[in-house]
Amino acid sequence: MTLLPALLIGIIAGLRAMTAPAAVSWAAHLGWLNLGDSWLAFLGYTFTPWILTVLAIAELVTDQLPSTPSRRVPMQFGVRIVMGALCGAASGIGGGTLFGGPIAGAIGAVIGTLEGADVRGRLARSFGQDRPAALIEDAVAIGGAFLIVATLP
Repeated sequence: MTLLPALLIGIIAGLRAMTAPAAVSWAAHLGWLNLGDSWLAFLGYTFTPWILTVLAIAELVTDQLPSTPSRRVPMQFGVRIVMGALCGAASGIGGGTLFGGPIAGAIGAVIGTLEGADVRGRLARSFGQDRPAALIEDAVAIGGAFLIVATLP
């Protein structure tokens, strides 16, 4: 069961690359996720969740801009996979699964990136514009991240 949260938080990273690490960081900072003295302990430090939250908000804003590149371009896709693996690793450390967490998180990020783009495209076509679809995706990413980190081991 410890790989499911890693996969799910990876999916969130595929939707919004910085929302997932911000949520994981808050979980670590608030004591919901025990990272102990692992290499990811920095996620629970005092300023880390605030910094990641600012980056997540900036991403939510820039996602609305027409000049923002597709999440499927190599740089965007790569960042999402790395963030998914990082968040999956944190989930895995908290759940006692050292190697499976990053793999599940990376797989989740691929799923979230590709399926998220597909669903958002279909929603945008049905609305006749992208903004409502983007806002729905934002809500799913933020709400999903909260629900996932609230249930981490």
